[in-house]
Amino acid sequence: MEFQWTFTKEQPQQVKSYLKEQGVSKGLLAKVKFQGGRITVNEQVENVLFKLTAGDLVKIVIPDEGEHETMLPSDSSVDILFEDEHFLVVNKPAGIASIPSQYHTSETMANQVKGYYQRMNYKDQVIHIVTRLDRDTSGAMLFAKHGFAHALLDQQLRKKQVVKIYHALVGGAVDTLAEHGEIIAPISRDVSSLLKRKVSEEGKYAETEYWLRKKQEDIAFVKIRLHTGRTHQIRVHFESIGCSLLGDELYSGSMERGIMRQALHCSHLSFDHPFTGEKISIDSALAEDMRTIIE
Repeated sequence: MEFQWTFTKEQPQQVKSYLKEQGVSKGLLAKVKFQGGRITVNEQVENVLFKLTAGDLVKIVIPDEGEHETMLPSDSSVDILFEDEHFLVVNKPAGIASIPSQYHTSETMANQVKGYYQRMNYKDQVIHIVTRLDRDTSGAMLFAKHGFAHALLDQQLRKKQVVKIYHALVGGAVDTLAEHGEIIAPISRDVSSLLKRKVSEEGKYAETEYWLRKKQEDIAFVKIRLHTGRTHQIRVHFESIGCSLLGDELYSGSMERGIMRQALHCSHLSFDHPFTGEKISIDSALAEDMRTIIE
């Protein structure tokens, strides 16, 4: 894959430092050097020490990534919400893990996306997950289609420039929920469980913002924005205020409302496209099991 920039600075600058400013890492430069890529300036092959002057056209050709030989492709179809040559957003069903593990080896979203890449005969077949979802969380899930795109989106994630909006059904002390509120509480591992997390003073900073959309008796429908990305953050934070997600048995959620998984759906993703400059906004319709309860 080829990328290009026009150097516009008045002061000369080495190729390697200029490319670093464009998000090209040392690892990616090493791949270009040793795995069949190239760097050109004004259509002439140059090395990373070459000094650029104003008006120079810099191109970098990144070699194809092939595939992870150990990851099995799946024949299952994927529900695509957005796709271009750099990114893929799929609608993840509840009950499917994001990545293979000891207990989920062949039908995860990563396996399904790899199968899709193979059916489409894409040259780059390494799976790059940008936003992961818990197995029983449904909704929009973002993949980068090559390593450079992944690195640039990771930078946006660290700067909190990727917006993730969720919707959830919660139970319990819903009368305590404000119309608009924040839950700011550190999260750490719960030593009593291999999976569970908990609010703890020793944990890492975590911030969850929410809006109350609908309330009836002891159930509320809430819109949520994550400002940090801790494991199980939404589930832990709402349990901590006495409003566990419906169906979330791990975090004390009610199992009597007709939903048997945490009632959580990633309904919106937005980010600045690093190659086109566009604002990309993707919406995912609420999963049927949650919609049924609301209706």
